[in-house]
Amino acid sequence: MGDEHSLIPKLQDSFVFKLPKKSPLVLRMVVLMFVMVCAVYICSICLKQIGVVPSAGFLNVEVFEKPCPEPNIEPWDIPYVHYPKPKTYKREECSCNPVRYFAILSMQRSGSGWFETLLNNHTNISSNGEIFSVKDRRANVSTIFETLDKVYNLDWLSSASKNECTSAVGLKWMLNQGLMKHHEEIVEYFKTRGVSAIFLFRRNLLRRMISVLANSYDKDAKLLNGTHKSHVHSPKEAEILARYKPLINTTLLIADLKQVQEMTTKALSYFNTTRHIFLYYEDVVKNRTRLDDVQEFLKVPKLNLKSRQVKIHHGPLSQHVQNWEEVQKTLNGTGFENFLLEDYRK
Repeated sequence: MGDEHSLIPKLQDSFVFKLPKKSPLVLRMVVLMFVMVCAVYICSICLKQIGVVPSAGFLNVEVFEKPCPEPNIEPWDIPYVHYPKPKTYKREECSCNPVRYFAILSMQRSGSGWFETLLNNHTNISSNGEIFSVKDRRANVSTIFETLDKVYNLDWLSSASKNECTSAVGLKWMLNQGLMKHHEEIVEYFKTRGVSAIFLFRRNLLRRMISVLANSYDKDAKLLNGTHKSHVHSPKEAEILARYKPLINTTLLIADLKQVQEMTTKALSYFNTTRHIFLYYEDVVKNRTRLDDVQEFLKVPKLNLKSRQVKIHHGPLSQHVQNWEEVQKTLNGTGFENFLLEDYRK
């Protein structure tokens, strides 16, 4: 009996000793299984992500492109320097050549066509013409911005486009082609996108009126072999067009001159907060150093710019108006009297 009593405590001790040993082993197995399940789940997700990332990396090649060096310019000039990335071609070795955006703001028969040919004579300037003469392009603000984006991204291809190595790109924009109607939005676009404005107006509004009337007549009559030409490239063509002498409506003359004058003033006030330069056509004709000012404004090398266009109306206005005496009588003593004088020679 003594032995039995002595055996029972030993058995109890052995049970007490072995149970704690088995319990941690089970827990370890449970933890190990949990870790393995988590590892498999995480690996499966990583493999899925690895399968997507490479394709995205190859599509977005631009991330790995070497950035262009900062231009050595004044801080205020930085917003006007751009590095377009055309969708239709690559700029190749010129990809880091900075480009400036501009718009020639003018009115019909104010010398803007001649002025634009001078700019396009520069090897680094692309001015793409009177783009917004097409009504669909100026139907609303969205179509206007869509067109401008294409021009300033160097994706607008025309005979004037210098493509890869363009240093200044722009267009010719008449005031009555949506510019005044949407001036608030366009001013904001100019300021946001860093577009510079080149104002070009005619000082003698009477000469402009005669040019408008003569051009309208040629459009209807088609004097040059049945083909209307707003601009000519030979003295003979200019002589043919200059033969027509318009009859000016003197009853509406002063009101018409005032309307043009007021529109010019409004345009200047609307776009006064943009970076701009102001030119008179007559000043550019008389003093070609004004073209140097424009080239400096656009930050391009100064070149001797030329145009093939030939001026149509020469000499005193009295030679180009049917009812000249009536026009003189109407304007004498008014603020427009100086328009009767010949204010430049060419």
